[in-house]
Amino acid sequence: MSLAIFDLDNTLLGTDSDHAWGEFLLEQGAVDPVNYRETNERFYRQYQQGSLDIHAYLAFALQPLANNTPEQLAAWHQQFMAGKIEPHILIKGEELLARHRAKGDHLLIITATNRFIAGPIAERLGVDDLIAVEPEVIDGRYTTRISGTPSYREGKIERLEQWLEHQDITLDGAWFYSDSHNDLPLLERVDNPVAVDPDEILRREAENRGWRIITLRD
Repeated sequence: MSLAIFDLDNTLLGTDSDHAWGEFLLEQGAVDPVNYRETNERFYRQYQQGSLDIHAYLAFALQPLANNTPEQLAAWHQQFMAGKIEPHILIKGEELLARHRAKGDHLLIITATNRFIAGPIAERLGVDDLIAVEPEVIDGRYTTRISGTPSYREGKIERLEQWLEHQDITLDGAWFYSDSHNDLPLLERVDNPVAVDPDEILRREAENRGWRIITLRD
Protein backbone atom coordinates (compact mmCIF):
# COMPACT_ATOMS: atom_id res chain seq x y z
CA MET A 1 0.00 0.00 0.00
CA SER A 2 1.28 3.44 -0.96
CA LEU A 3 0.23 6.84 0.29
CA ALA A 4 -1.60 8.97 -2.28
CA ILE A 5 -1.64 12.59 -1.11
CA PHE A 6 -3.80 15.27 -2.72
CA ASP A 7 -4.01 19.01 -2.42
CA LEU A 8 -7.65 20.10 -2.41
CA ASP A 9 -8.21 23.52 -3.94
CA ASN A 10 -7.77 23.79 -7.70
CA THR A 11 -6.58 20.18 -7.68
CA LEU A 12 -9.48 17.90 -6.81
CA LEU A 13 -11.78 20.93 -6.95
CA GLY A 14 -12.11 23.33 -9.85
CA THR A 15 -12.22 26.19 -7.35
CA ASP A 16 -10.54 27.43 -4.18
CA SER A 17 -12.86 26.44 -1.33
CA ASP A 18 -11.37 28.95 1.12
CA HIS A 19 -11.89 31.84 -1.28
CA ALA A 20 -15.33 30.52 -2.28
CA TRP A 21 -16.37 30.45 1.39
CA GLY A 22 -15.53 34.14 1.62
CA GLU A 23 -17.67 34.82 -1.44
CA PHE A 24 -20.48 32.79 0.11
CA LEU A 25 -20.34 34.81 3.33
CA LEU A 26 -20.59 37.99 1.28
CA GLU A 27 -23.68 36.65 -0.49
CA GLN A 28 -25.27 35.85 2.89
CA GLY A 29 -24.63 39.37 4.14
CA ALA A 30 -22.63 37.84 6.99
CA VAL A 31 -19.60 40.12 6.58
CA ASP A 32 -18.86 43.70 5.61
CA PRO A 33 -19.47 43.86 1.84
CA VAL A 34 -16.59 46.21 1.04
CA ASN A 35 -13.78 45.62 3.52
CA TYR A 36 -14.18 41.86 3.64
CA ARG A 37 -14.15 41.44 -0.14
CA GLU A 38 -11.11 43.68 -0.54
CA THR A 39 -9.22 41.83 2.19
CA ASN A 40 -10.24 38.39 0.92
CA GLU A 41 -9.08 39.25 -2.59
CA ARG A 42 -5.80 40.70 -1.30
CA PHE A 43 -4.98 37.57 0.67
CA TYR A 44 -5.91 35.38 -2.32
CA ARG A 45 -3.52 37.32 -4.57
CA GLN A 46 -0.78 36.95 -1.97
CA TYR A 47 -1.39 33.19 -1.87
CA GLN A 48 -1.10 32.99 -5.64
CA GLN A 49 2.12 35.01 -5.52
CA GLY A 50 3.59 32.90 -2.72
CA SER A 51 3.82 35.83 -0.32
CA LEU A 52 0.93 35.02 2.02
CA ASP A 53 1.36 35.54 5.76
CA ILE A 54 -0.66 32.48 6.77
CA HIS A 55 -1.17 33.62 10.36
CA ALA A 56 -2.49 37.03 9.30
CA TYR A 57 -4.78 35.36 6.81
CA LEU A 58 -6.12 32.86 9.34
CA ALA A 59 -6.87 35.58 11.89
CA PHE A 60 -9.02 37.19 9.18
CA ALA A 61 -10.57 34.00 7.82
CA LEU A 62 -11.54 32.54 11.19
CA GLN A 63 -13.30 35.68 12.44
CA PRO A 64 -16.66 34.75 10.87
CA LEU A 65 -16.46 31.33 12.53
CA ALA A 66 -15.89 33.01 15.89
CA ASN A 67 -18.72 35.49 15.30
CA ASN A 68 -21.44 32.92 14.62
CA THR A 69 -23.06 30.02 16.43
CA PRO A 70 -22.29 26.39 15.53
CA GLU A 71 -25.90 26.01 14.38
CA GLN A 72 -25.67 28.94 12.00
CA LEU A 73 -22.33 27.77 10.65
CA ALA A 74 -23.63 24.24 10.07
CA ALA A 75 -26.64 25.57 8.14
CA TRP A 76 -24.44 27.82 6.05
CA HIS A 77 -22.02 25.01 5.29
CA GLN A 78 -24.80 22.83 3.89
CA GLN A 79 -25.76 25.65 1.52
CA PHE A 80 -22.11 26.26 0.70
CA MET A 81 -21.53 22.61 -0.20
CA ALA A 82 -24.57 22.53 -2.48
CA GLY A 83 -23.98 25.85 -4.21
CA LYS A 84 -20.23 26.43 -4.19
CA ILE A 85 -18.56 23.00 -3.93
CA GLU A 86 -20.65 20.30 -5.62
CA PRO A 87 -20.60 22.09 -9.00
CA HIS A 88 -16.80 22.25 -8.82
CA ILE A 89 -15.98 18.67 -7.84
CA LEU A 90 -13.97 17.45 -10.81
CA ILE A 91 -15.13 14.19 -12.35
CA LYS A 92 -11.57 13.36 -13.39
CA GLY A 93 -10.47 14.07 -9.83
CA GLU A 94 -12.96 11.54 -8.51
CA GLU A 95 -11.74 9.06 -11.12
CA LEU A 96 -8.15 9.61 -9.99
CA LEU A 97 -9.15 8.97 -6.38
CA ALA A 98 -10.97 5.82 -7.50
CA ARG A 99 -7.90 4.49 -9.31
CA HIS A 100 -5.73 4.91 -6.23
CA ARG A 101 -8.46 3.43 -4.06
CA ALA A 102 -8.68 0.39 -6.33
CA LYS A 103 -4.92 -0.12 -5.97
CA GLY A 104 -5.33 -0.21 -2.20
CA ASP A 105 -3.54 3.11 -1.67
CA HIS A 106 -4.24 5.20 1.43
CA LEU A 107 -5.92 8.45 0.34
CA LEU A 108 -4.94 11.64 2.17
CA ILE A 109 -5.91 15.24 1.49
CA ILE A 110 -3.52 17.84 2.89
CA THR A 111 -4.68 21.43 2.59
CA ALA A 112 -4.05 24.91 3.94
CA THR A 113 -7.81 25.34 4.17
CA ASN A 114 -9.27 25.00 7.65
CA ARG A 115 -11.05 21.84 8.78
CA PHE A 116 -14.45 23.54 9.11
CA ILE A 117 -14.47 24.13 5.36
CA ALA A 118 -12.44 21.16 4.18
CA GLY A 119 -13.76 18.41 6.47
CA PRO A 120 -17.15 17.91 4.78
CA ILE A 121 -15.51 18.14 1.35
CA ALA A 122 -12.99 15.42 2.22
CA GLU A 123 -15.86 13.28 3.53
CA ARG A 124 -17.81 13.85 0.31
CA LEU A 125 -14.78 12.74 -1.72
CA GLY A 126 -14.41 9.59 0.37
CA VAL A 127 -10.75 10.00 1.28
CA ASP A 128 -9.27 8.09 4.20
CA ASP A 129 -7.75 11.02 6.07
CA LEU A 130 -7.48 14.78 6.08
CA ILE A 131 -4.74 17.11 7.28
CA ALA A 132 -6.03 20.68 7.45
CA VAL A 133 -5.60 23.84 9.47
CA GLU A 134 -7.19 23.17 12.86
CA PRO A 135 -9.26 26.08 14.19
CA GLU A 136 -9.25 26.36 17.96
CA VAL A 137 -12.56 25.56 19.66
CA ILE A 138 -13.30 26.60 23.26
CA ASP A 139 -16.60 25.72 24.94
CA GLY A 140 -18.06 24.68 21.61
CA ARG A 141 -17.27 27.95 19.84
CA TYR A 142 -14.54 28.78 17.36
CA THR A 143 -11.92 31.37 18.22
CA THR A 144 -9.73 33.25 15.75
CA ARG A 145 -6.74 31.10 16.72
CA ILE A 146 -5.54 27.72 15.49
CA SER A 147 -4.18 24.62 17.15
CA GLY A 148 -0.76 23.43 16.03
CA THR A 149 1.13 24.28 12.86
CA PRO A 150 -0.83 25.49 9.84
CA SER A 151 -0.59 22.99 6.97
CA TYR A 152 0.84 25.51 4.52
CA ARG A 153 4.08 25.31 2.52
CA GLU A 154 6.75 23.73 4.79
CA GLY A 155 4.04 23.33 7.41
CA LYS A 156 2.52 20.61 5.26
CA ILE A 157 5.68 18.56 5.71
CA GLU A 158 5.68 19.12 9.48
CA ARG A 159 2.04 18.13 9.83
CA LEU A 160 2.50 15.12 7.54
CA GLU A 161 5.47 13.88 9.54
CA GLN A 162 3.45 14.23 12.75
CA TRP A 163 0.61 12.28 11.17
CA LEU A 164 2.93 9.53 9.91
CA GLU A 165 4.20 8.93 13.45
CA HIS A 166 0.79 7.45 14.24
CA GLN A 167 0.32 5.47 11.02
CA ASP A 168 1.49 2.11 9.78
CA ILE A 169 2.62 3.70 6.52
CA THR A 170 5.63 5.59 5.17
CA LEU A 171 6.44 7.99 2.35
CA ASP A 172 8.08 5.18 0.35
CA GLY A 173 6.47 5.26 -3.08
CA ALA A 174 4.15 8.09 -2.07
CA TRP A 175 2.31 10.28 -4.58
CA PHE A 176 1.46 13.95 -4.18
CA TYR A 177 -0.83 15.84 -6.54
CA SER A 178 -0.96 19.65 -6.43
CA ASP A 179 -1.62 22.69 -8.58
CA SER A 180 0.39 25.20 -6.55
CA HIS A 181 4.01 26.29 -6.30
CA ASN A 182 3.31 26.77 -2.60
CA ASP A 183 3.44 22.96 -2.40
CA LEU A 184 6.95 22.63 -3.84
CA PRO A 185 8.44 21.65 -0.44
CA LEU A 186 6.19 18.58 -0.21
CA LEU A 187 6.37 17.78 -3.92
CA GLU A 188 10.14 17.56 -3.50
CA ARG A 189 9.75 15.03 -0.68
CA VAL A 190 7.71 12.34 -2.41
CA ASP A 191 8.77 9.72 -4.94
CA ASN A 192 5.92 10.56 -7.32
CA PRO A 193 5.24 14.31 -7.55
CA VAL A 194 2.49 15.27 -10.00
CA ALA A 195 1.61 18.81 -11.08
CA VAL A 196 -2.14 19.10 -11.67
CA ASP A 197 -3.26 21.99 -13.87
CA PRO A 198 -0.30 23.82 -12.34
CA ASP A 199 0.19 27.54 -11.89
CA GLU A 200 2.91 29.12 -14.02
CA ILE A 201 5.67 28.74 -11.42
CA LEU A 202 4.89 25.11 -10.68
CA ARG A 203 4.58 24.26 -14.37
CA ARG A 204 8.04 25.67 -15.02
CA GLU A 205 9.51 23.77 -12.07
CA ALA A 206 7.78 20.53 -13.07
CA GLU A 207 9.08 20.82 -16.63
CA ASN A 208 12.62 21.52 -15.43
CA ARG A 209 12.56 18.56 -13.03
CA GLY A 210 10.84 16.13 -15.35
CA TRP A 211 7.80 15.74 -13.11
CA ARG A 212 4.54 14.47 -14.54
CA ILE A 213 2.03 17.16 -15.47
CA ILE A 214 -1.67 16.28 -15.82
CA THR A 215 -5.04 17.98 -16.14
CA LEU A 216 -8.20 17.03 -14.30
CA ARG A 217 -10.28 19.66 -16.10
CA ASP A 218 -12.60 18.89 -18.99
